[in-house]
Amino acid sequence: MLNKQLILRLFEGFSIQRWNDLVRPFELVEMDKAAERMVAAYIIGKYEEARGNKVDWNWIIYASIFELLKKIALCDIKSPVQQMIKRKFPKEYIKLNEWVLKQFKDIVDDNELYSEFTIYIGRTAGNFAMPETLKLSARILRAAHKFSSLRELQMIECVNEEERITKIKKDLNEDIQKYLDLRGMQLLVTRQRPFDFIMKIEQLRFQTRWNQTPRVPHTSVLGHCYFVAVVTVLLMRHTGIKMSDKRLYNDFFSALFHDLPEAVTRDIISPVKQATDELPNIVKQIEDEIVRSELVPLMDESYVDEIMYFISDEFSNRIQIKDENGQLQVKTVTWDDINEKYDSEEFNPVDGRTVRLADHLSALIEADSSIKYGITSEHLRSGKEHTLNGYAKDLVINGVEIRKIFEEIVKD
Repeated sequence: MLNKQLILRLFEGFSIQRWNDLVRPFELVEMDKAAERMVAAYIIGKYEEARGNKVDWNWIIYASIFELLKKIALCDIKSPVQQMIKRKFPKEYIKLNEWVLKQFKDIVDDNELYSEFTIYIGRTAGNFAMPETLKLSARILRAAHKFSSLRELQMIECVNEEERITKIKKDLNEDIQKYLDLRGMQLLVTRQRPFDFIMKIEQLRFQTRWNQTPRVPHTSVLGHCYFVAVVTVLLMRHTGIKMSDKRLYNDFFSALFHDLPEAVTRDIISPVKQATDELPNIVKQIEDEIVRSELVPLMDESYVDEIMYFISDEFSNRIQIKDENGQLQVKTVTWDDINEKYDSEEFNPVDGRTVRLADHLSALIEADSSIKYGITSEHLRSGKEHTLNGYAKDLVINGVEIRKIFEEIVKD
């Protein structure tokens, strides 16, 4: 189900430049936008849940992936142009979306996933109506899309003449008005505490991975986190295991937030972390202290415990279980244990080892793609070999024979 063609196509999201008709003080790429959109969707959705509303998180997760695939296929057509085609030439817009589906028909060999992609494209293209049960979730994702676009515009506004952005800003602000009934959106737009939290997370967008060596394409820590989240979902599907909704949700958002501490500590590269035997543990302790002092105060009580669960011991398979006093405790468990006993909302399962596999797969592609482009260094070559050889042949972790997938990825 997980194949090289699909993974590398998704990786193209790191190469799609955004706002490339305006002055940009730093690179703005589609993968980073997709990441910030999902962080915003998480915050907005959590406030809706706090108001007693039902949010279909699985739909939001898959919709975000489908939106990225669509953007990769249509990267040369600006969003406002696509909207004009939809309004003025609806039949052609439907054909355009059918063309998008054809681009992925031969590389998405997960038939169920491709079917869901087809349904999503049909609904968003207007072929058939969005079910009532999904309308709130669709509005949350759309609101997050608009907010993340607004943040990008705000970040480049200072270096663009007013005449270049006046209409864009006006149109975007008009669009945002449609979503201000959502409490989380209100707080973000008016720059309350959730905005401060996102501002911290945005720092991951400015941090370049493999910062010690030239590389193409550059990948930010934030974009990397979203890519890892998508790959985590695909790896879980690759196993054929039928997951509970809570398990999929936990796996995706654990991966999305797995490098959150680096928003306040910066990305410490692996060779430095491993310079001494005790340094990894020391770095982890320092990360935990800084997260609690600088990030936790910015989180709402509706999600602070959940995020801390996501980022604590982030690469272990784990559950939460009540002790004799009724207090929730984190317990490390095996893959088989989750599948056989703990795959339900009651136990809050996370496949942390799968997140780790996705993290390493991302690192391998980052190194290998640059080498194949002809931009290489000793850091990239050794990083590639270390990642590839870190897993023995025939080793199966969380239902995945990962070395086989790695070798397929790097094969010319």
